Amino acid sequence: MWGAPRIHGELLKLGFEIAESTVSKYMIRRRGPPSQTWRTFLRNHADAIAAIDLCVVPTLTFECLFAFLVLGHGRRQLLWFAVTRHPTAEWLAQQIVEAFPWGTAPTYLLRDNDRAYGQAFTRRLRTMGIRDRPISPRSPWQNAYVERLIGTLRRECLDHVLIYSERHLRRILTLYSLYYNETRTHLGLGKDAPLRRSIQRSGTIMVTPILSGLHHQYARI
Repeated sequence: MWGAPRIHGELLKLGFEIAESTVSKYMIRRRGPPSQTWRTFLRNHADAIAAIDLCVVPTLTFECLFAFLVLGHGRRQLLWFAVTRHPTAEWLAQQIVEAFPWGTAPTYLLRDNDRAYGQAFTRRLRTMGIRDRPISPRSPWQNAYVERLIGTLRRECLDHVLIYSERHLRRILTLYSLYYNETRTHLGLGKDAPLRRSIQRSGTIMVTPILSGLHHQYARI
């Protein structure tokens, strides 16, 4: 991990009178970046990272509701959700408190640069000891896990349901979050569910419809 100047300095201290350009000439060239990549950071600190985002949900009467989602990177678990018509910094700060009670706050929090995350929100993060990590502008790939969650939520649920009101959206998200965390298998988790679904080898297979049959839960009893 040393560069040519540092290696040259060590050689001078060992009595080798050579030029720094000579050291540079014979150094092995790096094939990757000098520091860890963003993907490496996410992989190495997955259990200490949570990600948040706002999902816009239109209603039957053409209103726009906002679903606030909190995802844990370690097991891709949907940790918290809330619904509002007007996401303010104060409201978002309160949701973080409710999502991480009693010292369960993550070390890092990934988010985009939405203006809704104002000073009240960032102050609350500092108070809770959370390191705020906004992604680069126009770089949603840096917050890929929660972006994937929103895409999955739309494809598997919201695109097939007409939302009437805030209360109705909360009910739908409650049912889907239970399915997502406890039943749905994830390729990134070795085809396991976020809350670790046990393997059942005996018993009669029973099918339980979820979201009026949009999805199903299979279990042996």
